[in-house]
Amino acid sequence: MSTPGDRADLLVANLSELVTARGAAARGGADLPAEVLPDAAVAVKGGCIVAVGPEDEVRAAWSADEELDGGGGLLVPGFVDAHTHPVFFGTREAEFEQRVAGKTYVEIAQAGGGIRSSLAGVRQASKEELLARLLVRLDRFLELGTTTVECKTGYGLTLADELKCLEVIDAARRMHPVELVPTFLGAHDVPPEFQHDRAAYVDLVVNEMLPRVAESGLAEYCDVFTESHVFGLDESRRIMTAGAELGLGLRLHVDQLTALGGAQLAAELGAASADHLECVSPEGIEALARAGVVPVLCPLVPLFLRQKEEAPARAMIRAGLAPALATDFNPGSCYVQSMPEVLTWAALRYGLSAREALTAATLNAAASLGRAERLGTIEVGKQADLALLDVPNHHHLTYEFGRNPVQVVVKAGEVVYQRADEDLHE
Repeated sequence: MSTPGDRADLLVANLSELVTARGAAARGGADLPAEVLPDAAVAVKGGCIVAVGPEDEVRAAWSADEELDGGGGLLVPGFVDAHTHPVFFGTREAEFEQRVAGKTYVEIAQAGGGIRSSLAGVRQASKEELLARLLVRLDRFLELGTTTVECKTGYGLTLADELKCLEVIDAARRMHPVELVPTFLGAHDVPPEFQHDRAAYVDLVVNEMLPRVAESGLAEYCDVFTESHVFGLDESRRIMTAGAELGLGLRLHVDQLTALGGAQLAAELGAASADHLECVSPEGIEALARAGVVPVLCPLVPLFLRQKEEAPARAMIRAGLAPALATDFNPGSCYVQSMPEVLTWAALRYGLSAREALTAATLNAAASLGRAERLGTIEVGKQADLALLDVPNHHHLTYEFGRNPVQVVVKAGEVVYQRADEDLHE
């Protein structure tokens, strides 16, 4: 409880609206939309939120060493990007041109492109080179309002190179304000040296890579790309079971290109998340709902891949699922880092309202990463991860795109990004 005159480190005030979900668990169904608080203010002390409410009430209870003038803008929780592949060296714009000309993802991959085409860059690059590029990308995430990022490996596909990528993520998390959640994705594809013996590569992942990764303590989660042209259901089950036995959390790429039944596998394994799901079946949705798995949806990926199938987000919400949103930032299938763009496309492609999309991009994403007790909402006791946007109301979260609306970003109570321009509001 606060008393009049209590002193905070930071006061955020002069807001048109504050929009946030509430709670420490993923929200779905009718509970998905975030709440709108007009004319609110936030007090922060010791990196945590100590007061949220009408500005006059917060000011009456708290003074502050520093005040952030919202300029009549919108305050939301810092975005949580629950699915990215940011450790790579070199881009794949030629593949984009091939897709524009009509080639499919699988056709490009079978011709030597796709994930395998990123191996050479990562394998040849030093840790210092990979780290320098990752830090630049983290700066961009931060400028776009993202304060927490799940980071997958998966472009090394040897034990040494996957560990190198995890070491790069570990170095970056100690150097940059963006919070990183490391995921080992050694089962991203079958590397060329094993293309005629996929079973041997699965053995390598299970018997050598996963134990060394778990021993290193550098990864929180393990992941697998479950599709018939990479790792089938039985192979994925074996890899994920081994990871779980070693104490790693489970995340799965499933039902992205075909209705293979990956959602049912994720439910069977009790995974933290099932990601993509463009081709998920009704039975898969039911299985995820029964198991309480968070579906992590990446609405820009089908657009980038020119894929007709859409993740059936509204059917998931009707089933009681609590969807999260993510960029799937990577050099091949979605070279995009902007969660504001993701919100717009979640509205256009899935029919999500602005308030639904915000919950999916904050609280639900944090829940999929095991961080919902600390992150994802603007509530007393939560860490002060905030994004101030130069828009007049929450509808602009999905209405306006093609421009970065982020003016200020606060991470753990510290202002870590502030845009230089001053004439920000219409």
